[in-house]
This record gives sequence, C-alpha cells and structure tokens, in this order.
Amino acid sequence: MHWLGLVTVVAVALGFSYTNGFHDSANAIATSVSTRALTPRAALLMAAVMNLLGSYIGLRLGGGVASTITKGIIKTPSGDAGLWIVFSLLVGAIVWNVVTWYYGLPSSSSHALIGGMIGAGLAAGITVEWKGVWQKVILPMVTSPLVGFVLAFFLMIGILWAFRKAYPGRVTRGFRISQTISAAAMALGHGIQDAQKTIGVIMMGLIAGGHATSTSGVPNWVLLSSALAISLGTYAGGWRIMRTLGRKIIELDPPRGFAAETVASSVLYFTAFVWNAPVSTTQIITGSIMGVGATKRKTAVRWGVARNILAAWVFTLPCAGACAALVWWITHAIFG
Repeated sequence: MHWLGLVTVVAVALGFSYTNGFHDSANAIATSVSTRALTPRAALLMAAVMNLLGSYIGLRLGGGVASTITKGIIKTPSGDAGLWIVFSLLVGAIVWNVVTWYYGLPSSSSHALIGGMIGAGLAAGITVEWKGVWQKVILPMVTSPLVGFVLAFFLMIGILWAFRKAYPGRVTRGFRISQTISAAAMALGHGIQDAQKTIGVIMMGLIAGGHATSTSGVPNWVLLSSALAISLGTYAGGWRIMRTLGRKIIELDPPRGFAAETVASSVLYFTAFVWNAPVSTTQIITGSIMGVGATKRKTAVRWGVARNILAAWVFTLPCAGACAALVWWITHAIFG
C-alpha cells in the first residue's frame, strides 16, 4: 500500500505539471501569436523546448523555488498520512487549474498549488509556515504584477520615444523578429519557475514516504519527468487563456508585445534566482500587458476583463485550498 500511495502521488504530481503546462503556455506565447510574430504551433513548440531547458537551468543553478515549496510553506508531512496530504493538495490545485482554464481565466497555477498546500495542511492539522507564506507568496503576489506594470509602462514609453521618427512598418517588422527572442526568454523563465514547483512537491512525497530527506539531492528521474510533463502540457496548448491574454485585455502590436515579454521574463529570473519566490508567471505577464496597454490611452485596456482576472487571482489561494481540504477529508474518512 505504501508503494502504491507513493506512485499515485508522483503520477498526480506529473498530472499537475501537465495542467500547469497547458494552463500557462499562454503566458509565454499569447503576445507573440496575437501580433503574428509566430504561428501558434511554432510558438507552442518553441515554448515547450524552452520550458524543458528552463527546468534544468532552474534546478542546477540554485533550486531555490523547489526548496521553498518543499519546506517553506508547510511542515513537510511524513508517513502514509503525509502521502495523503500531498495527494490532496495536488488534486485541489488540479481542480482549480481545470476550472479556470475552462472559463479562460489566466489564474496562477503556482498559487493554486500553494493554496492546496495550505488547505490540505490546515485540514490535516500540520504546521503552516505563515511567515514563509507571507514572504514568499503573498508579498510577491502583490508586488510582482505591479512591478511588471510599472516597468513595462516605462519601457514602452522609452521605445515610443526612441522610434518616434522611424517608419512604422519597418519598426513593426523589426519587433516581430525581436519578439521571437523575448517569447523564448519568457518560456525559459516559466520553465525555471514552474517546473521547480512540481519537483518540490514530488520531493515532499519522497520525504513523506521515507525515500528522501530534506537535504537530499533531486534525483535525475524527478527532474526529467517534471520537465517533460510541463513541456508536453505546454505543447498541448491553452487556447482559451491565450485568447484572453493576447486579445481581450488590449489589442497588442509587436513593440508592445516585445516590451511586455521582456519585462515579464526579467522579473521571473529575478524572483527565481534572487528572491527564491514561487511567483505567478500569469500575474507578471498580465501586469506587463496592462502596463504597455496603458501607454496608448486609459480606455485601451479593457478594465472589465482585468477585473475578472484580478478576481481569479484573489480567489485562487482560498478556492484551491478549500478543494484540497475537501479531498483530504474525503480520503481521510474513507482510508483513515
């Protein structure tokens, strides 16, 4: 039964990584596809490859995000009961990912996972590291999209000033080419951030099952399987969310798409390697898109859509937590 529980947890963790990929694939490529800098399939293939590369880079150059997930949010559970807790938090996160994907809302897979951790932890009566939640989750959740908005706004102002006398058609063609690079950087940042979260949860399951400790290195099979799962999910595509990010917030052009992706990828690298915070790729790129849109005029951003996205952000932690708690209560009632 012990081995069955561990295998189940690993399989569900990889399932979460897959949903993360198709849910968040729009983060890296929505702007490039909407401006026709890349075709949808080419963009998805590029994003999948860069996610795979980012997964390896993120772990080998520090692994701070994975470490935060493993021991910075809740006390690492142990034994068979611990495996049920990890199972419950993953199911809660997957449920919220699927719901928001269905309605085309670019919510955060990262915060769905963390909400699931908190909900399952509270339901099971284990310690929640509230200081870590505040420093590594809540504070970055509030500041990162604001930073993305402000930096993207001023970068776009700089681009408009620098190319104010240039021929518009030539500028558009040049930024379409540049967007290929910025979209690749964005996909790389997504892989650096999000694959580490799945790795952290699998390691939590291995620790609960007695097959690893908090100081153990990450086995190669965990790194490879997590990276492949998120890359396959990315290639599967997230067309509903892609339409929301690429078309419904503002009408993007190549210079604005380039500015949004450049700022968002920079914030992702900073939070992964300097802050070690599991931030939301979705929130950062959305804030950046709003920032470049605000340089047009106030009405260029469809604020009604933005309010719906903001509501999804606010409800992600409690709703994913409630789903995870419900799953834990059900499994606890059935299996004890």
